[in-house]
Amino acid sequence: EAVGQQFRPVKVGDSFGPTWETCWFKVELSIPLSWAGREVHFIWESDGEGMVWHDAQPVQGLTKEGEKTSYIVTRSLKETDPHSLTLYVELACNTLFGAGKGSMIAPPDPDRRFTLSKAELVIFNRDVYELLVDLEILLDMARFLGEENQRSFQALYTANQMVNVCDVTDPSTFPAARDLAATIFSQRNGKSQHTIHAMGHCHIDSAWLWPYEETVRKCARSWVTVVRLMESNPELTFACSQVRQLPPGASLSACGMLPLWRGVTRSALCCHRKGFVLWQAQQFEWVRSCYPGLYARIQDFVAKGQFIPVGGTWVEMDGNLPSGESMVRQFLQGQRFFQEEFGHICSEFWLPDTFGYSAQLPQLMRGCGIGRFLTQKLSWNLVNTFPHHTFFWEGIDGSRVLTHFPPGDSYAMHGQVEELLKTVRNNKDKGRVNHSAFLFGFGDGGGGPTQKMLDRMKRMSDTDGLPRVQLSTPNQLFSVLEQEPSQLCTWVGELFLELHNGTYTTQAQIKKGNRECERILHDAEVLSTLAVAQDSAFQYPARQLQRLWRLLLLNQFHDVLPGSCIQLVVEDALQYYTEIRSAGAQLQEEAVRSLCRELLQPEAGSTERTLVLNTLPWERTEVISRPGAAGTETLALATAPSMGYAIVKEPLLPPQPVTVTEQEDGSVVMENGVIAVRLDSAGRLTSLWLVGSERESVPGGCYANQFALFDDVPLYWDAWDVMDYHLETRKPVTTLLKPLEVTLAGGLRGSASFSLRVGKSSTLTQEVILDATCPYLRFRTQVEWKEAHKFLKVEFPVEVRSTNATYEIQFGHVQRPTHWNTSWDWARFEVWAHKWLDLSEHGFGVALLNDCKYGASAHGNILSLSL
Repeated sequence: EAVGQQFRPVKVGDSFGPTWETCWFKVELSIPLSWAGREVHFIWESDGEGMVWHDAQPVQGLTKEGEKTSYIVTRSLKETDPHSLTLYVELACNTLFGAGKGSMIAPPDPDRRFTLSKAELVIFNRDVYELLVDLEILLDMARFLGEENQRSFQALYTANQMVNVCDVTDPSTFPAARDLAATIFSQRNGKSQHTIHAMGHCHIDSAWLWPYEETVRKCARSWVTVVRLMESNPELTFACSQVRQLPPGASLSACGMLPLWRGVTRSALCCHRKGFVLWQAQQFEWVRSCYPGLYARIQDFVAKGQFIPVGGTWVEMDGNLPSGESMVRQFLQGQRFFQEEFGHICSEFWLPDTFGYSAQLPQLMRGCGIGRFLTQKLSWNLVNTFPHHTFFWEGIDGSRVLTHFPPGDSYAMHGQVEELLKTVRNNKDKGRVNHSAFLFGFGDGGGGPTQKMLDRMKRMSDTDGLPRVQLSTPNQLFSVLEQEPSQLCTWVGELFLELHNGTYTTQAQIKKGNRECERILHDAEVLSTLAVAQDSAFQYPARQLQRLWRLLLLNQFHDVLPGSCIQLVVEDALQYYTEIRSAGAQLQEEAVRSLCRELLQPEAGSTERTLVLNTLPWERTEVISRPGAAGTETLALATAPSMGYAIVKEPLLPPQPVTVTEQEDGSVVMENGVIAVRLDSAGRLTSLWLVGSERESVPGGCYANQFALFDDVPLYWDAWDVMDYHLETRKPVTTLLKPLEVTLAGGLRGSASFSLRVGKSSTLTQEVILDATCPYLRFRTQVEWKEAHKFLKVEFPVEVRSTNATYEIQFGHVQRPTHWNTSWDWARFEVWAHKWLDLSEHGFGVALLNDCKYGASAHGNILSLSL
C-alpha cells in the first residue's frame, strides 16, 4: 500500500507528525563505483521509531534511543553487486518511550513533531570501530576494577600504549594497537571465577506510554533487528517473552511527501491512526500473519536454539490483581501456544517487570509444568533490600520453584564492564552459587541487543580480572543452578514490591471492569457447562469464550490493569470490557434458555414465577429484586442450591423482618435479628452489634464507614505510587450535602442514604443496606471524582485485637501484620487484596468485603479500603 503512494521531496531537518501518525519514506541509494571493497551503511537518525523495508520485507529497526541508526547495505561492496537500490523507511511518530510532554511519564503531547536529523550513505570503517571498542573495554577496566586491583593498572597501561602506537592518520598502525588489546583480553581467568550467562533480551510492554496498536510495530522492529544480528552472529541467543494477544490490528495506510543527498534520494508518506480491528492472536501469531517472511526467519532460529521463546503466560500480566482463574488462564493460553507452535511448553516463568508477586504463584506455576522463575523487579524496593538473588520461592501450599533475580538488577544491560562487575559484586548468593543471568538489550519500548553489546562481551568472554561471560540460554542457566539445591535458601510467601502501591487503586474503572468481567466469564462457563451436561445438543461456546478470555487476559498486562498507562490505552481497555460484558451476557442468556427451557415456558393459570440461578458452590438464601408491575421492582427472599437454580413462586417469609427506626438526633437504627446497626446523621457507623454473640464491633467513641481524604503527591511515579508520608495528611470527610434519610423502611430490606462533599469539588452518595437474614451490611457508593493528587479511602475501626490481618488472594489468603515493628512491616502500609480482608481474634472477627477494589490496609484495629 505504501509503495503505491505518491511521494514528495523532503530534506534533513524536516519535521513530521503529529504524534501517533506514520510516515513512509522512499529512499533511492546510488553507491559510487569507487567504494568497491568497502563496507557501506545507510545512516538514518530521527527522534521517531523507524523500520527499513527492502523487497517488501522488513529488514532492520532504526531507533536512535536504541542505538540503532544504521542499516548495513553491504559488508564488502563487489563490482558485481548492484550499485543502486530502493529502500522504504516506515517512521512511527513516537519515540521508544511514547511521546510524553515534558517528561517520559507525562501524558503524550498530541501535537508533537518528529524531525529527520540525518540520512546519509556512508563508508563504515570497521577497523576504527573495533579499535574504539577495545579502548572502551580497557578504559572501563581501569576505571571500575579499582586501584587495589593490578588488572586495572595493566588495562590502563595497555590503553596508553595503544594511543602511543596508533596514528589516526595511518590505518596501517591500527593492527599493532589492536594486538596490544588482544594480549590483555586473551589472559584467562581461573576456574573459580564467576560465570555470567548472557542472553539477548527485549522487553516490550504490550501497552504503556503508547497504545496497543503501536506494540505491533515495536515487535516487528525489534525482532527483525534480532534476526539480522543472528545471521551475522551465530552465537547470539535471544530470550523472547510476551507470547501475548495482539492489539486489534493496526492498518497502516497513507497520505504523502521526499529529498536528495549524497547519492541518497528519499521521500516520505504520512498515515494516520486507524480504528481497531479486533484480532485474537499472540505477538508471534501476529508476526506470522502480517510479516510472514520475518516469521519464517524467526522459526528457523527457534529451531537452531538461538531465538528462545520464554514466559509461559499469554501476557506478562500483573502479579497481584488477576483472580486465580485468570492466572490459570494466562498459563493455559500461553503454554498451549508454545506447545502448538514450538512443540514444547515453557519450563521458566519469565515476569521481569511486574509490581509484586502473589504467594499463590508457585503453586500455579507447578500446576502448569513450570519449576523455574525469573524476575528482577524487587530490586526496585524503596525500603528494604531483598536478601537473595538465587533461592527457592515457596507458595501458600508448600510448592517451591527455583527463582533467580539477575544480580545486575536490570533486564536491559548493555554489556559494559561496570554492569558485569556489578552483577558479581551485587550477588547476594555468590557464596552458594557461581552463576548468574545477564540480560542485555534495550527494553520496555523494545529495541533489543546491538552489535556493540555483543562485541563488548566477546572481548570479555574469559578475561582475567573480569567475570567469565558466556552467551547462554535460560535452560543452561537454571540447569546449572539446579545442581546445588541444598545450598540455596527458601523465601516463604509473597514477593512484595515496596513501591508502586498506588497501582492497586489507580484507574478505578479498569479495576471494576476486570473484576466484573472475571465474574461474567465465570458465570458464562458455569451455566454453559450445566447446559451441555443436561442437553447434548447444546453447543458449548468454546471459541467465543476463548476470544473473550483473551481480551480479558490482554487487559491484565502489567501496565494496563494497574492503571500505569496513557489515556489511549485506558480507552481501549474500557472498550474491551464493554465487549466482554455484552458478549458474556449473551452467552449466559443462551445457556440459561437451554438449561431451563421448560421452566421458562409460561404455565396456564400459574402465579408469577421467577427463575433464580446460583453460580457459586454453596446454597444461598438472599433477598432478590424482580420485575414488578409498570416497570417497578419488587423484593423477594429466595433460596437456590449450590451451582443450581430454583423457581420462586411464593416468596419465603424471613424469620425476622428488617426494622428501621429513625432517632430524634437524626441517626438511624436497622436490625434483622442477625445484626443491629446504628448510623449517625452523617452516615457513619457508630454501632455494629452481632446479635448471637452479643458482641459490639465498633469501638466506643469511634466511627466506622468514615471517609478520609489524603494528599497524593509521590516522589516521581505519579500513576504508580502512593508514598508512606501520605498518611500524615489525613483529613476526615465531614461536609454533608444531604444528611442521612431512610430510603426503605424495612421488611425484606431496609436502607438509608446520604451525600458528602469530598475535597473541593467532588461528591459522594452512599446507600447503606440491610437485608433480611443477611449477616452483613452493604454500602452502595457512588463518587463523582474531580480531584487531582488526592487519595480517598474509607475506614472501619473494629473492636478486635490481632497482630495479623487476613487478606484474600488467588485461591487462598495471606496474613500480614497490623503493626509496623520492622521496616518490612512498615513498607506494607498499603497492600492489595481481592474480595475481602479480615481482622479476627479467637471466636470473633470482622471482615470488609468489596466488589471492585484492590488497595487496602489494616493498621492496629482499623480496616481501610482504598477507593
